Amino acid sequence: MNYRHSFHAGNSADVVKHAVLIALVKALQRKPSALTLIDTHAGCGLYDLGGPDALRTGEAAQGVLRALADADPLLGDYRAAVASVNEGPEELRLYPGSPRILAQLLREQDVLILNEKHPEDAQALRRAMRGSNAAVHERDAYELWLAMLPTRTPRGVVVVDPPYEQTDERARITATLAAAQRKWSHGVTVIWYPLKDRAAHQRWKDKLRQLGIPKFLNIEHWLYDADQPGIYNGAGLFVVNPPYAFAQGLPPLLEALRTALAPEGHRGTMTAAWLNP
Repeated sequence: MNYRHSFHAGNSADVVKHAVLIALVKALQRKPSALTLIDTHAGCGLYDLGGPDALRTGEAAQGVLRALADADPLLGDYRAAVASVNEGPEELRLYPGSPRILAQLLREQDVLILNEKHPEDAQALRRAMRGSNAAVHERDAYELWLAMLPTRTPRGVVVVDPPYEQTDERARITATLAAAQRKWSHGVTVIWYPLKDRAAHQRWKDKLRQLGIPKFLNIEHWLYDADQPGIYNGAGLFVVNPPYAFAQGLPPLLEALRTALAPEGHRGTMTAAWLNP
């Protein structure tokens, strides 16, 4: 499955991923100690919703446009993050990827490390992050993930958001996560994934469960009331070692997201459950 960022910028998966990521980082920032934020598959950083890739799919109409039209205050931080890269709250031309959103959240003591292996996207990322304090790398994502651990700051977050173009992507994530846990067992890791085939996804969850990670939260957003064979059905996030404040505040945020993003004629489901209860 090809999930190149530029074709899907601002879709429902981006809305959920970025709203949850903002809530996670803000919860961690309740403590003053420094954070290192690492994005292993950073993409271009900023996307033109009027560009040929985004227009080809038109997915923003069922994602960010719905979230911006929803007045729920729980989505306020997300709406503000999108508005900050546009001329004003009423205009939507650009969509911020995770790098730009993470950069907005940085405190003076925090560190942002970005990685993008695709040469053209890496160039675009450097342009998008010009003027920020982010370090931009152009390396294999899984090699960088391990090389950066443990972080130099007391705490950190690794965001893993691959395009799932390679058939062994999930196997590489599983193996790298296992190695990362041995080096950095207390760190926070966020892994995004698309939902297409329920049985295949369950097999991957079973393999991740076998890693024996104690605090392993699974967030799933199924768009439709019944599976739609052969198409994109939604997306999810695995969160390793989520802070207590984040986990406690998650249910109302997820309900707000489900309501805002439910396709016409469907209620959809949004769940959060521990992989190893």
